[in-house]
Amino acid sequence: MGIFRRSECVGALAALGADTVALRIAAPCIVPPGCVGVACDRQGVTHRVSEGERVNPPAGAAAWCFHPGPYTADLVPFEAAPEAGISLAWVVDSPDPRVGQQRFDLFLASECGERLDAAALAASVEAALRRELAQGQLDLPPCATLAEWDAFRAGFDELMYTRFGITVEHCAPSDLSGGRDYAAMLLARAAATTQAEAPPAAAAPPAPQAADDARALRRLFLELPRIAAALRMFDWPPGQFQRRQALLQRLGDAGLSVATMPSLELEAPGRPLCASQQARRIGHSMRAAVSLDEAWAMLARLKGGEPQAAIFDDAERIAANLEHDCAARRAAGGYAA
Repeated sequence: MGIFRRSECVGALAALGADTVALRIAAPCIVPPGCVGVACDRQGVTHRVSEGERVNPPAGAAAWCFHPGPYTADLVPFEAAPEAGISLAWVVDSPDPRVGQQRFDLFLASECGERLDAAALAASVEAALRRELAQGQLDLPPCATLAEWDAFRAGFDELMYTRFGITVEHCAPSDLSGGRDYAAMLLARAAATTQAEAPPAAAAPPAPQAADDARALRRLFLELPRIAAALRMFDWPPGQFQRRQALLQRLGDAGLSVATMPSLELEAPGRPLCASQQARRIGHSMRAAVSLDEAWAMLARLKGGEPQAAIFDDAERIAANLEHDCAARRAAGGYAA
């Protein structure tokens, strides 16, 4: 359920558009001026509600209100170069009439809890950017030429829209050296290195929680069918039909496995699963969610015009990881975490 009663709804929604992008609502609310409502049923199907109209989520359904922005942030694409930033401004664009479900609405339904803060979304954007740069899918060389910057910007813009459903309005290099405390950063880095080198008994990483498992499985349940549907829209190279169909079948089987996933706490009906095996299951579901991020990034490259044949190997690697982690999540034991 959402966090707001009817009497609290108006005041809470007033925060939208500043530090808050979206809020989940439980009581009937009128969508405030400049905002958009999103209602989501139990199957993850969403539809938008215009400003001035009433959002009234029925029992078992979910609803959010969001402000389209613009929002701004300074990103650090390379952890080793914290002074080299990117100044970013983005918005949630108007609905695309060519698709049945808007990508940002799916993002809210699958990943947003009670509140989506602008800072949290910026952190997710930065993480997605760093992942693509580290894997060589995006290229941002030092002292990039105008042509190199334009190529990076095109890939980054498509990644942001495909992964999050947001449209980049402004993106430019930014010097962040004036706001960085390098002494504090070096001390923090040294402390992290010392902790990493400590004996395993001294390390105490936070244990994964059942809520992490639930969030990951929700993402898999809602997003896998949309990823498969998006892949069907592309015209694959001649002679690749059988390979394409096999890939789609594997994604469909992974989606079916998620839809019939056993309870986290049970090894079998009436037989509780031990805590270590529950932690192993949570780890596999969270790794499967990481494969979702890679799949959205792969779709962004396809939309950006990268040859489909060059992406097939990557797509099959993602499918194999999904298959492994979904099968391991189902198992009561026998898979290494």
